[in-house]
Amino acid sequence: MGFQKAYQKVNFLGKIGTLEKLTSEEEALMSLTNARIRLRNPILPELNSVEVDALADTGSVHLCIPAHIQIELRLQEIDKKEVTLADGSQKLVPYVGPIELRYKNRVGFAGALVMGNQALLGAIPMEDMDLVVVPKTREVMVNPSSPNIASSIAKSSDSGNHQKTKPL
Repeated sequence: MGFQKAYQKVNFLGKIGTLEKLTSEEEALMSLTNARIRLRNPILPELNSVEVDALADTGSVHLCIPAHIQIELRLQEIDKKEVTLADGSQKLVPYVGPIELRYKNRVGFAGALVMGNQALLGAIPMEDMDLVVVPKTREVMVNPSSPNIASSIAKSSDSGNHQKTKPL
């Protein structure tokens, strides 16, 4: 079970301190969750942003966009990525970016896989914007533990054990 799914279970079903598996019903509900997000090319700020109805899928990793959004936002291909699809097959797809994402009072930046016919909001951009999915209501929302500003976890080494790196 992924961290995001366990986290949702803990936060929204009141099972603080436990990491129980989601039921198949909760899993099915989460797979059908949508969110209205705004996408923009931060390199070309003169272009209009695009608002899309994205499938929010915590079982997926990346932001995925259809080719017409890549064209509309003039996003440059940075690389290609081999992705594994739900049926187990693999496919080579363009990876574009950067792309700015906005949802309610949250903002994030990501690369995007160009594939499919609907935008898909995966776990990485949701974590970046500190968004959570409520399985019972199929709603994407800002994390109620930090409603005003996105929060994140960043771990660092002990302050006394820092090693200086040599320039290359």
